[in-house]
Amino acid sequence: MAEMTKRERVRAVLMGEEIDRTPVAFWGHDYVREWTAEGTAAAMLEMTEKWDLDILKVNPRATYYMEAWGSQADPSTDPTKGGELTSFGVEVAEDLLYVDIADPGAGAFAEQLDALQAIRDGLNGNVPFVQTVFSPLTVLGRMTEGGPKRVREFIAEDSAAVHQALDSVAETLAAYARTCVDVGADGIFYATVDWGTKNMISEEQYLEYGRPYDLRVLSAVRGAPLNMLHVCRSNNLLTTLLDYPVEVFNWDARAEGNPTLAEVAATSDRGIMGGIGQVKPLADGSPDEVAEEARDALRQTEGRRFILSAGCSISPQTPPENVAAALAVVRGSD
Repeated sequence: MAEMTKRERVRAVLMGEEIDRTPVAFWGHDYVREWTAEGTAAAMLEMTEKWDLDILKVNPRATYYMEAWGSQADPSTDPTKGGELTSFGVEVAEDLLYVDIADPGAGAFAEQLDALQAIRDGLNGNVPFVQTVFSPLTVLGRMTEGGPKRVREFIAEDSAAVHQALDSVAETLAAYARTCVDVGADGIFYATVDWGTKNMISEEQYLEYGRPYDLRVLSAVRGAPLNMLHVCRSNNLLTTLLDYPVEVFNWDARAEGNPTLAEVAATSDRGIMGGIGQVKPLADGSPDEVAEEARDALRQTEGRRFILSAGCSISPQTPPENVAAALAVVRGSD
């Protein structure tokens, strides 16, 4: 068949229609440049052009959400690792009561919106793109001194205060997600990060402290054409979240305790994105190993409603020949 545009290809694959080839999407940090809107946009546009990606998943610095609630971070000067928080918006349980609704168009959010507008202009409508939005539980956990484990203690100590803080964060992120779409993003890449795993929280607790706030954010962008759910880590909770209102699911299908691509494809009519382990083999393996995982992913899904990618963000040190090997499988040069 005739070669499709990237937008045609992505739309068709999500509808389960015939496509000219499987779409591809890889993403990763530029730890040094991601501290400004201009740097973030330039890094994302360069990656898209370098690999001729069908979808751009914007990879902002991970701290920007927490910065909106008073956390501070030192920018990275090391291309192999990100910056780190130096102060936290929540230090003790009482601080939860002062986690207010933040302005979704100010501070770090404003910087990211500027980056999205530059990305929109740079792509000129040719490539669909999505902005990363962490879940309210993730944001609360990361802006708390002591991290997610400390939030688990807060849940036991004062669950009402935790819910109050999550309510404010969810309201903010819902407004911010809507604004991301308003400035041109095709949707959001909604990431559960630390919390989407039974290693951190029980399914019952996630249904109370995760799901209601997830759905508030996702509902705010329900009309967008390309919302994605990313469920991190091994032993993940993906099967509990398969009814979320998104078009695409992304997870590490190679990790211990996670469902396979075939298992999710058999139970869901949504798009599936992934198939290649971002550490082994993409970062640490050989091109042949990467190509074999790509071929296996195509076998498991029969190429239907499938977007080839890694299970998560790829390391800046990933060998270019490994990414090229994955691309070759779907572009007919394998």
